[in-house]
Amino acid sequence: MSLEVLALVALLPILVALVLMVGMRWPATKAMPLAWLTAAAGAVIVWGLPVKYVAALTLQGFITAIGILIIVFGAILILRTLQQSGGMETIQYGMQNITPDRRIQAIIIGYMFAAFLEGAAGFGTPAALAAPLLLSLGFPPLAAAIVCLVFNSFPVTFGAVGTPVVLGLKYLAPGVDQAVASGVAGLNFANMGDFNSVIGQWATVMNLAMIFILPVFMLGFITRYFGPERSWKPGLAAWKFCIFAAVSFTVPYMFFAWNVGPEFPSLIGGLVGLGIIIAGAKAGFCVPKTAWNFGDSSKWDPEWTGTVSGGSTDFKPHMSQFKAWLPYILIGAILVVTRIPELGIKGVLAAQAIKFSHILGYKSVNGAIAYLYLPGTIPFTLVAILTIAIHGMPSSKVKAAWSQAIVTMKNPTIALFAAVALVSIFRGSGIADAALNPNNYPSMPLAMAKAVAGIAGNAWPMVASYVGGLGAFITGSNTVSDLLFAEFQWGVATQLELPRQIIVAAQAVGGGMGNMICIHNIVAVCAVVGLSGMEGAILKRTVVPFVLYGIVVGIVASLLSFVFVPGIF
Repeated sequence: MSLEVLALVALLPILVALVLMVGMRWPATKAMPLAWLTAAAGAVIVWGLPVKYVAALTLQGFITAIGILIIVFGAILILRTLQQSGGMETIQYGMQNITPDRRIQAIIIGYMFAAFLEGAAGFGTPAALAAPLLLSLGFPPLAAAIVCLVFNSFPVTFGAVGTPVVLGLKYLAPGVDQAVASGVAGLNFANMGDFNSVIGQWATVMNLAMIFILPVFMLGFITRYFGPERSWKPGLAAWKFCIFAAVSFTVPYMFFAWNVGPEFPSLIGGLVGLGIIIAGAKAGFCVPKTAWNFGDSSKWDPEWTGTVSGGSTDFKPHMSQFKAWLPYILIGAILVVTRIPELGIKGVLAAQAIKFSHILGYKSVNGAIAYLYLPGTIPFTLVAILTIAIHGMPSSKVKAAWSQAIVTMKNPTIALFAAVALVSIFRGSGIADAALNPNNYPSMPLAMAKAVAGIAGNAWPMVASYVGGLGAFITGSNTVSDLLFAEFQWGVATQLELPRQIIVAAQAVGGGMGNMICIHNIVAVCAVVGLSGMEGAILKRTVVPFVLYGIVVGIVASLLSFVFVPGIF
C-alpha cells in the first residue's frame, strides 16, 4: 500500500476527533471513543495488526491514562482544598492588591508562574494549576483555560528539568556518534551530551521571537473575544508589561541554555522572572494606568462558563498571605527537590511503580504507574493533606473538598481513557515484528510525517516544527513527540543536506507549541475549570496561536538553515 494511503488512514482518527469536537461541538467524552475506534479499525484492517495486539495496546493506553488522571485529580484536589480552607480567597485578595488588572494577572500567573511549573514538573501540571487560579481571580473559565494552554508552549521545549531534550532525543545517540566519527561538516560537538546542549541552544533562538510576541498577541486575543469592548486594543495596550515580562524570563532562560545545559532554562527563567515582574507590578512599572477586567459576569456568554463558578468578587483575607501561598510554595519546592537527579530522591520515587509486563502476552506491550513520582501524588495530594493542618481545616471542609474533587473526575476519565488508548495504538502500529506487523508498515504518526516530508522537500524547515506539534497533539507529550519523530527529523535533514541540529531543534520547539492543541491537556484543563464537554470550543481557539507559532518558528529555522553557513553550527 502506498505511503500516501497509509498517511490518510492514519489521519482519519484525528479528523474524526476534530470534526466531532470542533465542527459538531461534541464533548470529548463522546468524540474520543469514536476516534479510538477509528484508529483500532485502521490498525486491524489496513496495518494488519492482530485484534488481540490492538486490545493489548488499548489496555496499555488505559494504564497510561490512569497516571494522567492522578495528576488531574491532585490538581483539582489542591484547588478544592484551598477553596474550602479560605486560602484561595486570601490569595485572590492578595493578587488584587498586587494589581486588579486581569491582563497583568494573566502574565504573572499564566505566563510566568506556569513557566516555572513547567520547568519543575511538566506533564500538564502548569495548566492544571494555573488555570484554576486565574478562574478564582475572576477570569471566565474558557478564557482561563485558553490563556494557560497557549502560554504553556515555549517553556515545554525543556519541560521538567530538561526531560524532552535529555530523554526525548535518546534514540538519536547512535546516529550522532556515527556522524561525529565520520567527520560530517558542521557537527561541532563531541558526544550526545554536547549535542543535547546544542539542540537546547538553537531551540531558544527559535522560541525567542514568540516569547515576546505571544503575550502581546494573547492579551489582545483575550480582550477581543472575552472583553466587554470586543476589541484587541485594551489587550495590546499592555504591551510594555508584556515586553518587561519577556525580558525578565528570556535573560536567565537564554543564559542557562547557552552556558549550563537543557535542564534548567524554563525552571530558572520562570522563577527569576516571576520575582521580577511581581515586584514590577507592585511598583506600577510598565503597568497600564487604567485597570481592565472582563466586566459583569452576568453578561458573559454562556459558552464561557462551566460548572465551577467564576466572576469578580469582593475578596476578604482569611489568613496571612504567607500561609495562603504556603501550599504552592511547598509544591514548587517539592517539585524541584524531587526532579533534580543529583539529589537522589527522583530515582527513589521513580522506582516505586506498579508494573504491567507483557500485556495479553505481548513482550513489547508494557505499562507502569509510578505512583509516587507522578506530581498528582507528590506533591499535589501530599500538599493537599498537609494543608488540612496548615490552614486548620475542620473535617466538614475536608470532606467537601475531597467529595467535589472525586465528582469532577467522571468526564475526564472517559475522555482520557479513549484518547490515550488511541495514542498507544498509534505508537505500537509500527512495531518491527513480522508476526504483528506483517507488511512492515511505519507507525501511523511516521506515515503521516513521511508523507508531509515528501510534499515539502527543501521547504522542510518551514514545516518541521509542525511535525513536532503533531506528535504532541497525538501523544500529549513533548518528550514522546521527540521520541517518535527525532530520528525521522534527523533522517530528513540528512537526506536534504540541511543542518541536522537545526531541524532537530525545530522538532523540540514544535513539540512544545503542540501543547496548545494537545487533547490530553485540553481535557485535563477543562476538568479543573469545570468545562468538560467544551474541548472543541477550546481547540478551535488555540489552533490560531499554534499556527502563528509554527509560521514564526519556520521562518527562523529556514533562516538558520539557508542563510548562515552550515559549518558554523
